[in-house]
Amino acid sequence: MEKLKVNIIFICFVALMACAKKLPEIVANVITETTLYDTDDPAIWINPKDASKSIVFGTDKNTEGAIYAFDLDGKIIEDKTIRNLKRPNNVDLEYGFQLNDSTKVDVISFTERERQQIRLFSVPDMKPLDHGGFPVFTDAKEPETNLPMGIALYKSPETHKLYAIVGRKTGPKKEYLYQYHLTSDSLGVHSKLVRKFGEFSGKKEIEAIAVDNEAGIVYYSDEMHCIRKYYAEPSKGDEEIYCFGSEYFKEDIEGIAIAKYQEKGFLIVSNQQAHTFNIFDLKTNAFIKEINLGTIETDGCDVTTTALGDKFPNGLFVSMNDEKNFFFHDLEKLKLLE
Repeated sequence: MEKLKVNIIFICFVALMACAKKLPEIVANVITETTLYDTDDPAIWINPKDASKSIVFGTDKNTEGAIYAFDLDGKIIEDKTIRNLKRPNNVDLEYGFQLNDSTKVDVISFTERERQQIRLFSVPDMKPLDHGGFPVFTDAKEPETNLPMGIALYKSPETHKLYAIVGRKTGPKKEYLYQYHLTSDSLGVHSKLVRKFGEFSGKKEIEAIAVDNEAGIVYYSDEMHCIRKYYAEPSKGDEEIYCFGSEYFKEDIEGIAIAKYQEKGFLIVSNQQAHTFNIFDLKTNAFIKEINLGTIETDGCDVTTTALGDKFPNGLFVSMNDEKNFFFHDLEKLKLLE
């Protein structure tokens, strides 16, 4: 009986401690309409003519999946939504891709896992630029090492070249990521493998990838190990710069977003099983704080510090929620600059 009492007291103590540690929820400004299957990763396109008409793209990860387009009220924009995709996983966006001598276009790129390829579309007219898709990991010999998951676009500030950095379901301990140079000529857009790099712990998988274009740095989540940091510029070599942050995560390290102000930058990373986000200083990689945005099991996230009209005057943070939707927060609510 005495042992039973001790066990009950211990269980109550643990429960109280768990409640005491729960962070207050920062309530979303907008929750989007739901997708059909399984949301995963967002990307924000800023409309250069009217920022209040910007678009949030989000993947719906299924064999009959889609890239959904949402307005800033969270409503689905059907004529901008790309359907009939084979398990789209992650999506990213870049501005000013040189399509020909006189034309630059904004583009989104996403992985299409079951077709072992990446896709490239112009924004906002949503025209395919990829002849149906660019194959990736074509030299893979082991099961699942040819299945793309994460993707980040990198536009070099030095050369203005556009690259896609792609991760996969599983892979070797070294050269887990492949980097593809996207080019355009009179015959269309082409993809060329230029680099293999990046270590992998082997503990789970690598999905979330984000690039700081100005600094030329790529970050990716080795999910149960650390946040890894490398140069995004191929000419700067493949040596790892840093592996950090593992002690601040409950289990999986997931989506990564980079928020940059004039004087300071932040790395916002999903602490998936804790249903929170960890924020790090972009320059020093020092941990700053943990926040609760109300999302469940967040995979991907994205951020902009640009004002998006009256709805999001301080910028926008978008995070995936495990109820087939995305949460939109005015960036000021995250109190990054306090």
